[in-house]
Amino acid sequence: MIHQETPSTPLPERARQVIPGGVNSGQRNVPGLSDLVITRAAGARFWDADGREYTDYHAAFGPPLLGHADAEVDVAVAEAARSLDLCGVGVTEGEVVLAETLTELIPSFERVLLTSTGSEATFHALRVARAATGRRLVVKFQGCYHGWHDSVSLNVISTPDRVGRHDPISTGILPEVLDATLVLRFNDVAAVRETFARHGADIAAVIVEPVPHNVGCLLPDQEFLTALREECTSHGSVLVFDEVITGVRHGLGGWQQISGITPDLTTMGKAIANGYPIGALGGRADLMDLFSSRPGAPVFFAGTYNGHPAVVAAALATLDKLRREPVHEHVFRLGDRARTELAALYRELAVPAVVTGYGSVFVTYFMTGLPKSYDDLLANDTGMFVGYRRRLLEHGIFELPLNLKRSHFSYAHTDDDVDRLLTATEAAVRAQLADPATDVSGASTMAGAVRC
Repeated sequence: MIHQETPSTPLPERARQVIPGGVNSGQRNVPGLSDLVITRAAGARFWDADGREYTDYHAAFGPPLLGHADAEVDVAVAEAARSLDLCGVGVTEGEVVLAETLTELIPSFERVLLTSTGSEATFHALRVARAATGRRLVVKFQGCYHGWHDSVSLNVISTPDRVGRHDPISTGILPEVLDATLVLRFNDVAAVRETFARHGADIAAVIVEPVPHNVGCLLPDQEFLTALREECTSHGSVLVFDEVITGVRHGLGGWQQISGITPDLTTMGKAIANGYPIGALGGRADLMDLFSSRPGAPVFFAGTYNGHPAVVAAALATLDKLRREPVHEHVFRLGDRARTELAALYRELAVPAVVTGYGSVFVTYFMTGLPKSYDDLLANDTGMFVGYRRRLLEHGIFELPLNLKRSHFSYAHTDDDVDRLLTATEAAVRAQLADPATDVSGASTMAGAVRC
């Protein structure tokens, strides 16, 4: 029998009765915000069920680069829905045009396949790399997140005692699967060279976020990315850039265009459709042609919702707007301004802090010195990081109050929003300094925020 509550039962409680934890993704159950119900989103803002308005810098971990509910994207989706639905056979014109657009924009894309999520894209990238090379091992880096699947579900945000050894983010993963993944320190060229010298003949792939944004923002050394390319080329391994976050947010050609380092495979998602659920895997033709979307090819590839007309329309409209309008110029300018003026604010407050990021992404670490690897981030004052963000909520500013999480500007944000951000940040930090013992509801552990 279906259990029904009276209309007076609060929605969060109803949710917890039928949804484990009351939310549909682990990172949405934020300590202290378990009763948050969002009722509307538009531009740079969202509203909750109590009528409170928030300027949104969390932005669902980054997809709405144009802002929430962008009118042009929504119109494109509605128009697609009026003429076409999911048929699950053949191909649509939109899928072809989107693939052509992505191969034009992304340096590594010779062929491309669409998925529904970034996690699916990284899963297929590692599967085809192992199939192509006949090898077992995968290399990833501490602090990088590549999705929920077992091969890479380890060593993202780790406690100090778990750094340097396997640290799975979930139970239920077979030990032999974890044993096939080597975890290295980001930006450590010597470790890369040594690992390839020892295991190069058995390394199928190296997968890396070129900028590890799942722990805020660790900017890569050019020599590090160069070493990855050299070692993979020398040993016949597949280099995979996970650009699900960096993707079009940092530039239409991704970080590979910025760095000049071309990977063998690239995964994308998030901002390419401004929040509609889509992912993409592209790269070298000889690797992509191994997928069973080509008859007779040996690597199975499928997905009922791959290339759904609505999300394809969203992606096409998003990419078109990114090419036509000064989106990147706008968000980069706001990002530069915020990083510069936030850094000045912390100096004025005599708070040890480093404000970093790239383009539209910004994050403040409460520590000294620009971090280069996850090990450096262990010095971050987690209580301050989470505490001041909890206090920002009182001022209508939403930066996700979980440790090490980045913040984003969108095309819908304005200079007035930056002004309010600065004012609210000063008030929140001063309040946290005055009462640092304020409970942050368990969100102050290093393991309190794993992914996305």
